[in-house]
Amino acid sequence: MSRALVIKVTAGEDAPERCNQGFTVAAAAVASGVPVSLWLTGEASWFAVPGRAEKFSLPHAAPLADLLESVLLAGRVTVCTQCAARRGLEQSDLLKGVRIAGAPTFVEEAVADGAQALVY
Repeated sequence: MSRALVIKVTAGEDAPERCNQGFTVAAAAVASGVPVSLWLTGEASWFAVPGRAEKFSLPHAAPLADLLESVLLAGRVTVCTQCAARRGLEQSDLLKGVRIAGAPTFVEEAVADGAQALVY
């Protein structure tokens, strides 16, 4: 069994390179067959809303919407409970397949045997 990655992206359009790097690593890991749990927190939470990832643009980077789609197809995507609440987001506002969960769930995933947590 391969090592699982728990990736937390804390940045959005406020730090586009850091944001895109987290999504790129998550998509590359999924493509390599690595189990991935991608957490969207802070400004990255907005990318769980339909149409938001399509608006993100960074020169010389894969489209964020494509990266997110690949993770949704083969991994798990979560929006932080508090981050969603601060932005007025509810489950019905999010892309199909994205869940809302809190810190206890993140900690459980991050400390699981064989897991590696990365924060961007």
